[in-house]
Amino acid sequence: MNREFNIHQYPNGITLLHKQVASTRIAHCGYIFDVGSRDEDIKTQGLAHFWEHMAFKGTEKRKTFQILSSLEQVGGDLNAYTTKEKIWFHASLPFNYLEKAVDILTDISFYSVFPEKEIEKEKKVILEEMHMYEDNPEDAIQDEFESVIFPKHSLGFNILGTEKTLQSFKQKDLTSFLKKRIDTSRVAFVVLSPHSFTEVKRIADGFLPFVKEQHSTHVRDKFKGYKPVTISKKINTSQTHCVIGSLGLNIKEERRLSLFLLSNLLAGPGMTSTLNMALREKKGYVYTIESNFTSYIDTGVYNFYFATEPKQFNKAVDTFTKEINKVRDKKLSTLQLHRLKEQIKGQLIMAEENNSNFMQMMGKSYLDFGRIDSFDQINKKIDGISADTINDLANQLMVPDRMSKLIYFAEE
Repeated sequence: MNREFNIHQYPNGITLLHKQVASTRIAHCGYIFDVGSRDEDIKTQGLAHFWEHMAFKGTEKRKTFQILSSLEQVGGDLNAYTTKEKIWFHASLPFNYLEKAVDILTDISFYSVFPEKEIEKEKKVILEEMHMYEDNPEDAIQDEFESVIFPKHSLGFNILGTEKTLQSFKQKDLTSFLKKRIDTSRVAFVVLSPHSFTEVKRIADGFLPFVKEQHSTHVRDKFKGYKPVTISKKINTSQTHCVIGSLGLNIKEERRLSLFLLSNLLAGPGMTSTLNMALREKKGYVYTIESNFTSYIDTGVYNFYFATEPKQFNKAVDTFTKEINKVRDKKLSTLQLHRLKEQIKGQLIMAEENNSNFMQMMGKSYLDFGRIDSFDQINKKIDGISADTINDLANQLMVPDRMSKLIYFAEE
């Protein structure tokens, strides 16, 4: 394990991870579970996310208000989120209240009771969340795109589920799901704070070892049989929205960092990215174009998103295709590659300043890889990336005929 990070595993399997940051007065901490929406079946779509919501609605010793107000009273923040493969319950608060956060987080993560009356109320809240996303084409199209890439597979399920599945959920569904899916050896509690590890472990020892050990035999179904498709639909919007992409790389693929560089080159956050320069600065077709890629345990997905006026949509797609082909046809020069690497390193340094995000990166990295790489280790990997590798990836993954499209056309 890297010396920057401390680790201790309890007999029940839960792992304590810690990084000391002496310069902060804030403690960031949370439980990460190796459970997500891909662990559902067709009838339980949205159940992992529903657990995330219901965890706050009462435990064996606390009512909802006690949970919600506990950290707010000291200026802290308590939150949670669900992804396809992970669920987080996390908090940020003044460092001298760390013990209070560990208490609350352990309580909602393992001792929630899911009152039936709260279940019915929370269904209404999630329905509003669904409608909120439906009203935002940029979010909706990117969520739906994974159902295009992973049809009839749990990776293609919307994390929120469907209205039908949501309305069917009962208390027994939650308790059964958690009993079958939680494995305490695949749970980590992560702390980033000014405390020493000795102090953090002393606090954690009062809570983590008392969680009941639990094991799961659940095995995730692997996705097979990708076929490129183009799907279009009309919606009530003034712009045409488009996502173009395909299968990416899984989390264990060594070239995953190279795909990160390639994605950044084409449509990263910088204004000088290849596609931003071509589609916005030179042509004025879009306000923004962005790239996204996500790696899962056994596969991955990447995509590009943009929105444009309906009359110039075809021209925008043609420009996009030409730029993709240029990257496939010509390798980066030594200078271009050097600049790209320096840009990535700078972005990583900037990201490390966000201690809450860094805390969450620690937990995910440990569950996925069994390690947490230091900044210097990541830099060495970046330095080892060649122009040939990036060019090979572009030719393997970004062949226009093998990319899928999801298009939301503006209603006329």
